[in-house]
Amino acid sequence: MSPVVSFARYLWALPATLVGLAFACVALGAGATLRVVDGVIEVAGGRTGRIVRLFPTSFRFVAITLGHVVIAIDHDVLACVRAHERVHVQQYERWGALFFPLYLASSIVQLARGRNPYLYNRFEREAFAKAPGPVVE
Repeated sequence: MSPVVSFARYLWALPATLVGLAFACVALGAGATLRVVDGVIEVAGGRTGRIVRLFPTSFRFVAITLGHVVIAIDHDVLACVRAHERVHVQQYERWGALFFPLYLASSIVQLARGRNPYLYNRFEREAFAKAPGPVVE
């Protein structure tokens, strides 16, 4: 991929990446560590898992991608779901900041159809089809 195309993808996903960086700062403040793997910022560990367990059940995650930032409860989990999360990075590169409302809309449609809004979300289905994903409780 040319440097211009690569730069354009990072720029297009930048609004979501900035949101990810804000959440990454919280995780880092809770003792997480940061790594850059294949151009993606990965933040995991520390008390991140404990913080996530405080979320309402439907908002809990083992890993979440926000632009070019992936936040996970620990680095072992991250290693297991890295390929799945990379599909989400590609989705942000494709959709930019539009990914947020599109993802939410897909979940709402599935909920209205009586389906699991995570498992049947079109973006998750694409990611699961291309790579294994996180275990759903």
